[in-house]
Amino acid sequence: MKKPVSLLCLLLTSALVCACSNMPYYKQAVDGHFELMSKRKPVDDILADESSDAELIRQLEVARDIRNFASTNLALPDNGSYRSYVDLGRDSVTWAVFATPEFSMRPQLWCFPFAGCVPYRGYFSKQDAERFADGLRDEGFDVHVGGTTAYSTLGWFDDPLLNTMMLRGETGMAGIIFHELAHQAVYVEDDTTFNEAFAVAVQEEGVRRWLQTHGAADSLQAYEQALVRKSEFIKLVRNTRERLQDIYASTRSDDQIRAAKLATFEQMRAEYQHLKDSWGGSGGYDWWFEGPLNNAKLAAVSVYRDLVPNFNRLLEACGGEFDRFYQAVEGLGDLDPETRLKTLNAATCNGAIISHSEQAPAI
Repeated sequence: MKKPVSLLCLLLTSALVCACSNMPYYKQAVDGHFELMSKRKPVDDILADESSDAELIRQLEVARDIRNFASTNLALPDNGSYRSYVDLGRDSVTWAVFATPEFSMRPQLWCFPFAGCVPYRGYFSKQDAERFADGLRDEGFDVHVGGTTAYSTLGWFDDPLLNTMMLRGETGMAGIIFHELAHQAVYVEDDTTFNEAFAVAVQEEGVRRWLQTHGAADSLQAYEQALVRKSEFIKLVRNTRERLQDIYASTRSDDQIRAAKLATFEQMRAEYQHLKDSWGGSGGYDWWFEGPLNNAKLAAVSVYRDLVPNFNRLLEACGGEFDRFYQAVEGLGDLDPETRLKTLNAATCNGAIISHSEQAPAI
């Protein structure tokens, strides 16, 4: 499989050859990235500086251990990524815009020369993201705008640690580092759902192993509990999506479909309250339910989560060995999309097959 090409690098090239109407988007991406890169400071220099903030030193020392663990224990790329640091002075590094038609769960794709197609548009300015989102809403699309804590240049640049990556604590930071390095290990053009689910699988198993060797017993227990709750939340999203797909495929009038759509989202909110009750009142996903619910918000979750169980089975088929796992995933990337999904469903690794009943859900 050919070496992956990062979206940022392709935007640089595309800016030179595309229609002028696209230039503002390419320019904000290039300017935002290089502004970030210009602010990097080596982690070792910050740690050696006696004037550095004590809490920042503690966080960076943990980040350094996580970064080393990623390469020595998870077979992730050993390079300059996440060995420098940038404080952006904000809570998100970029904002992603997702959109779907009013009566469809299929996300809108944006295609770029050489880069292929992805189900979102990323902006370094929240104002720019909201402006673009407003235009899509005016066209009748369901739209969701979400802040991101990190992004990957797929190894073309030495991606820095960001203050945004530390907002979820040490476990969250470890997950982000493992996730983004996984994109450097394997990346398949034109298959965002495949790429993101692969990175999530590496992230979750990587954090589990990190906590087994570095965390307290209660930290691992809390993480496992969080994964169970996340699985239940994802099931709620999937069930809601399936109900909506049935509604959109019906022969009802547009007004009837809109009413059924609204009722379905109200049902989803009620079912979430039942989930919270079963969790002892924990509101871990309250933030997700803030504001309106729509197709695009569900699609944004599906992009990251639909194929995670399949990758988990593949890792198991590879004996839990990450180097074999990456080789198997890279081999899948060489296949056409339909064959790739069928082979992933079979959970094969060097000829080993494990049986299972759950197939990948339709997007």
